[in-house]
Amino acid sequence: MPKEPAVYTHGHHESVLRSHQWRTAANSAAYLIGELRPGQAVLDVGCGPGTITADIASLVAPGRVTAVDTSSEVLERAALNATERGVDNVEFTTADVHALDFPDDSFDVVHAHQVLQHVSDPVRALSEMRRVCRPGGIVAARDSDYAAMTWFPEVPGMQEWLELYGRVARANGGEPDAGRRLLSWARQAGFTDITPTAAAWCFATPENRAWWSGLWADRTTASVYAKLAVDGGHASAGQLTAIADAWRAWGEEPDAWFMVPHGELLCRV
Repeated sequence: MPKEPAVYTHGHHESVLRSHQWRTAANSAAYLIGELRPGQAVLDVGCGPGTITADIASLVAPGRVTAVDTSSEVLERAALNATERGVDNVEFTTADVHALDFPDDSFDVVHAHQVLQHVSDPVRALSEMRRVCRPGGIVAARDSDYAAMTWFPEVPGMQEWLELYGRVARANGGEPDAGRRLLSWARQAGFTDITPTAAAWCFATPENRAWWSGLWADRTTASVYAKLAVDGGHASAGQLTAIADAWRAWGEEPDAWFMVPHGELLCRV
């Protein structure tokens, strides 16, 4: 029996899109760029607001990119972003990665950034990504690993944030420590030719730590994640406010430093 679909823990609040719109192929898919060629057909799974998508589309033009997400609202933003950038070789449509509505062997590259941590059955998702990828093609996946995130200084409340996020994400059917599990999931999905790597984001300049702390403070009190935390009995509104204050306090520290590690996979079909 298929598992129940996972709930997307973050939702699409402005504080979430603030983060997603920062992402580029250079800072979020560098491990894949060397595999991209003009003329390829690419499927971008869980494209969100489409900033990585547009970069990939530029790299494979005149090839085509099909970008999918579960949210039609965020796909409208992605289409607008592509239009504003003059990228015209992308098609946007809704899809469920557990049951992709594409024939076998449809794409040269299938890419998913920060998707598998949020789905109910990542092995099934990878199997579907493998199915729609042509022989000789690449399935690429990258996911963060929350338990491996680290920061300085140890501001009171930050550890509570990490523990709370893990509880909420798992209650919603996801796996926040996906990065370390990608290789295992890919092997279970039938891949044998796998190149696993790791990379990290680092937020430590005054500008980017203010940005990072601000978006997490806002996400903690105003996003779908905040509602799920309260409605699920994981935290009170007061506790969320305290965690948001901890994020802001961390961001104001002149020595503040935060690392987000990611697991990455290039799987040859």
